[in-house]
Amino acid sequence: MAQAAYEPEPVPQHSEPSFDVLRWHDEPWTAQLALDLLPETNGPKVEVLSGSVIVTPHAGYDHKDAELDLAYLIKQAARRAKLWLYLATNIVSGQDLFIPDIVILDAPGGGRTTMDIGHAVLLGEIVSPGNRRKDIIDRPREYAASGVPFFLRVDLRNRVPTIALYELTEGEYRPVAAAAAGTRFVMREPFEFSIDLGDLLGEEALPDASDGDA
Repeated sequence: MAQAAYEPEPVPQHSEPSFDVLRWHDEPWTAQLALDLLPETNGPKVEVLSGSVIVTPHAGYDHKDAELDLAYLIKQAARRAKLWLYLATNIVSGQDLFIPDIVILDAPGGGRTTMDIGHAVLLGEIVSPGNRRKDIIDRPREYAASGVPFFLRVDLRNRVPTIALYELTEGEYRPVAAAAAGTRFVMREPFEFSIDLGDLLGEEALPDASDGDA
Protein backbone atom coordinates (compact mmCIF):
# COMPACT_ATOMS: atom_id res chain seq x y z
CA MET A 1 0.00 0.00 0.00
CA ALA A 2 1.46 3.32 -1.05
CA GLN A 3 2.34 5.74 1.73
CA ALA A 4 0.69 9.11 1.83
CA ALA A 5 2.88 11.95 0.60
CA TYR A 6 4.58 13.89 3.40
CA GLU A 7 2.82 17.11 4.19
CA PRO A 8 4.87 19.72 6.09
CA GLU A 9 3.36 21.10 9.26
CA PRO A 10 1.51 24.31 8.40
CA VAL A 11 3.11 27.52 9.52
CA PRO A 12 1.10 28.94 12.43
CA GLN A 13 -1.01 31.94 11.57
CA HIS A 14 -1.16 34.71 14.14
CA SER A 15 -3.87 37.34 14.10
CA GLU A 16 -1.98 39.53 16.56
CA PRO A 17 1.76 40.13 17.10
CA SER A 18 3.24 37.51 19.39
CA PHE A 19 6.66 36.36 20.56
CA ASP A 20 5.57 32.84 19.51
CA VAL A 21 6.69 33.80 16.02
CA LEU A 22 10.32 33.52 17.17
CA ARG A 23 9.82 29.73 17.38
CA TRP A 24 8.73 29.15 13.80
CA HIS A 25 10.05 32.01 11.69
CA ASP A 26 13.32 30.65 10.28
CA GLU A 27 13.99 33.23 7.55
CA PRO A 28 16.30 36.22 8.09
CA TRP A 29 14.65 38.96 10.12
CA THR A 30 14.32 42.56 9.03
CA ALA A 31 13.33 45.65 10.95
CA GLN A 32 9.94 45.72 9.23
CA LEU A 33 9.24 42.04 9.97
CA ALA A 34 10.00 42.58 13.64
CA LEU A 35 7.73 45.62 13.76
CA ASP A 36 4.94 43.71 11.99
CA LEU A 37 5.17 40.35 13.78
CA LEU A 38 6.45 41.07 17.29
CA PRO A 39 4.42 42.85 19.97
CA GLU A 40 5.33 46.18 21.47
CA THR A 41 6.87 45.66 24.87
CA ASN A 42 7.84 47.60 27.96
CA GLY A 43 10.05 44.67 28.88
CA PRO A 44 13.15 43.49 27.01
CA LYS A 45 14.62 45.38 24.10
CA VAL A 46 13.95 43.57 20.83
CA GLU A 47 16.38 44.62 18.09
CA VAL A 48 17.37 43.24 14.67
CA LEU A 49 20.93 43.01 13.42
CA SER A 50 22.15 41.24 10.28
CA GLY A 51 19.00 39.13 10.01
CA SER A 52 18.85 38.03 13.65
CA VAL A 53 16.59 39.10 16.48
CA ILE A 54 18.45 40.24 19.61
CA VAL A 55 16.54 40.26 22.89
CA THR A 56 18.08 42.15 25.81
CA PRO A 57 16.60 42.13 29.33
CA HIS A 58 16.08 45.25 31.40
CA ALA A 59 19.25 46.86 32.70
CA GLY A 60 19.95 47.45 36.40
CA TYR A 61 18.79 50.29 38.59
CA ASP A 62 21.94 52.39 38.15
CA HIS A 63 21.44 52.22 34.39
CA LYS A 64 17.83 53.39 34.60
CA ASP A 65 18.69 56.07 37.16
CA ALA A 66 21.44 57.53 34.97
CA GLU A 67 19.29 57.27 31.86
CA LEU A 68 16.45 59.28 33.37
CA ASP A 69 18.66 61.93 34.98
CA LEU A 70 20.77 62.39 31.87
CA ALA A 71 17.72 62.59 29.60
CA TYR A 72 16.06 65.21 31.81
CA LEU A 73 19.14 67.41 31.71
CA ILE A 74 20.10 66.88 28.06
CA LYS A 75 16.57 67.39 26.72
CA GLN A 76 16.55 71.05 27.68
CA ALA A 77 19.86 71.70 25.92
CA ALA A 78 18.82 69.73 22.84
CA ARG A 79 15.55 71.64 22.44
CA ARG A 80 17.41 74.95 22.55
CA ALA A 81 19.32 73.66 19.52
CA LYS A 82 16.04 72.59 17.83
CA LEU A 83 16.78 68.90 18.34
CA TRP A 84 14.54 66.23 19.89
CA LEU A 85 15.54 63.72 22.56
CA TYR A 86 13.93 60.33 23.17
CA LEU A 87 14.79 57.32 25.33
CA ALA A 88 15.03 53.75 24.00
CA THR A 89 13.07 54.32 20.79
CA ASN A 90 13.05 52.44 17.47
CA ILE A 91 15.72 53.50 14.97
CA VAL A 92 15.71 51.79 11.56
CA SER A 93 18.94 51.44 9.60
CA GLY A 94 18.30 49.57 6.35
CA GLN A 95 17.09 46.12 7.44
CA ASP A 96 18.35 46.58 11.02
CA LEU A 97 16.41 47.82 14.02
CA PHE A 98 18.25 49.52 16.89
CA ILE A 99 16.95 50.79 20.23
CA PRO A 100 19.68 53.07 21.59
CA ASP A 101 19.41 54.22 25.20
CA ILE A 102 19.56 57.87 24.13
CA VAL A 103 18.29 59.17 20.79
CA ILE A 104 18.68 62.76 19.60
CA LEU A 105 17.00 63.56 16.28
CA ASP A 106 16.85 66.50 13.89
CA ALA A 107 13.08 66.05 13.55
CA PRO A 108 10.29 65.18 16.00
CA GLY A 109 9.08 61.59 16.15
CA GLY A 110 5.61 62.37 17.46
CA GLY A 111 2.95 59.99 16.13
CA ARG A 112 5.53 57.57 14.68
CA THR A 113 6.68 54.10 15.73
CA THR A 114 10.13 54.35 14.13
CA MET A 115 12.55 56.94 12.79
CA ASP A 116 15.16 56.41 10.11
CA ILE A 117 18.74 56.56 11.34
CA GLY A 118 19.33 59.39 8.88
CA HIS A 119 17.53 61.68 11.34
CA ALA A 120 19.86 60.72 14.20
CA VAL A 121 22.25 63.48 15.20
CA LEU A 122 23.50 61.65 18.30
CA LEU A 123 22.95 58.14 19.61
CA GLY A 124 24.01 57.15 23.11
CA GLU A 125 24.51 53.94 25.04
CA ILE A 126 24.75 53.45 28.78
CA VAL A 127 27.09 50.51 29.20
CA SER A 128 25.47 47.47 30.80
CA PRO A 129 27.65 44.93 32.64
CA GLY A 130 26.34 42.05 30.56
CA ASN A 131 26.67 43.88 27.23
CA ARG A 132 29.98 45.71 27.47
CA ARG A 133 31.25 44.59 24.07
CA LYS A 134 27.99 45.58 22.39
CA ASP A 135 27.86 49.03 23.99
CA ILE A 136 31.57 49.85 23.71
CA ILE A 137 32.56 48.25 20.39
CA ASP A 138 29.69 46.87 18.32
CA ARG A 139 27.09 49.61 18.48
CA PRO A 140 29.49 52.53 17.89
CA ARG A 141 30.81 50.66 14.85
CA GLU A 142 27.29 50.10 13.52
CA TYR A 143 26.21 53.68 14.15
CA ALA A 144 29.37 55.01 12.49
CA ALA A 145 28.73 52.81 9.44
CA SER A 146 25.27 54.39 9.21
CA GLY A 147 26.73 57.90 9.32
CA VAL A 148 25.44 59.06 12.72
CA PRO A 149 27.45 62.25 13.43
CA PHE A 150 27.90 61.79 17.21
CA PHE A 151 28.04 58.93 19.69
CA LEU A 152 27.75 59.32 23.47
CA ARG A 153 28.88 56.60 25.86
CA VAL A 154 28.13 56.54 29.59
CA ASP A 155 29.92 53.93 31.69
CA LEU A 156 28.89 53.25 35.28
CA ARG A 157 31.38 50.48 36.00
CA ASN A 158 31.89 49.97 39.73
CA ARG A 159 29.48 52.88 40.27
CA VAL A 160 32.16 55.31 39.07
CA PRO A 161 30.54 57.18 36.16
CA THR A 162 32.40 58.33 33.06
CA ILE A 163 31.07 60.02 29.92
CA ALA A 164 32.71 60.28 26.52
CA LEU A 165 31.47 62.03 23.37
CA TYR A 166 32.73 60.93 19.95
CA GLU A 167 32.41 62.67 16.59
CA LEU A 168 32.32 60.84 13.26
CA THR A 169 35.49 61.66 11.34
CA GLU A 170 36.49 59.83 8.15
CA GLY A 171 34.15 56.96 8.97
CA GLU A 172 35.29 56.46 12.57
CA TYR A 173 34.38 57.98 15.90
CA ARG A 174 37.04 60.20 17.45
CA PRO A 175 36.79 61.40 21.08
CA VAL A 176 36.04 65.10 21.44
CA ALA A 177 35.01 65.38 25.11
CA ALA A 178 35.26 63.16 28.18
CA ALA A 179 35.04 63.30 31.95
CA ALA A 180 35.35 60.94 34.89
CA ALA A 181 33.80 60.92 38.33
CA GLY A 182 34.58 64.03 40.36
CA THR A 183 34.81 66.28 37.30
CA ARG A 184 32.38 68.07 35.02
CA PHE A 185 31.57 66.86 31.52
CA VAL A 186 31.35 69.66 28.95
CA MET A 187 30.49 69.35 25.27
CA ARG A 188 30.08 72.02 22.58
CA GLU A 189 28.68 69.97 19.67
CA PRO A 190 26.12 69.08 18.45
CA PHE A 191 24.87 71.47 21.15
CA GLU A 192 26.23 72.94 24.35
CA PHE A 193 25.73 70.81 27.43
CA SER A 194 27.49 70.14 30.72
CA ILE A 195 26.86 67.94 33.75
CA ASP A 196 28.47 67.12 37.06
CA LEU A 197 28.96 63.37 36.93
CA GLY A 198 27.99 63.12 40.57
CA ASP A 199 24.40 63.83 39.47
CA LEU A 200 24.13 60.59 37.50
CA LEU A 201 23.77 57.99 40.24
CA GLY A 202 21.39 57.69 43.14
CA GLU A 203 22.24 56.17 46.47
CA GLU A 204 23.19 52.54 46.82
CA ALA A 205 20.52 50.15 48.01
CA LEU A 206 20.47 49.56 51.75
CA PRO A 207 21.67 46.11 52.78
CA ASP A 208 18.99 43.53 53.42
CA ALA A 209 17.88 43.34 57.02
CA SER A 210 19.06 39.73 57.08
CA ASP A 211 22.64 40.87 56.33
CA GLY A 212 22.95 42.21 59.86
CA ASP A 213 21.47 39.19 61.55
CA ALA A 214 23.74 36.88 63.51
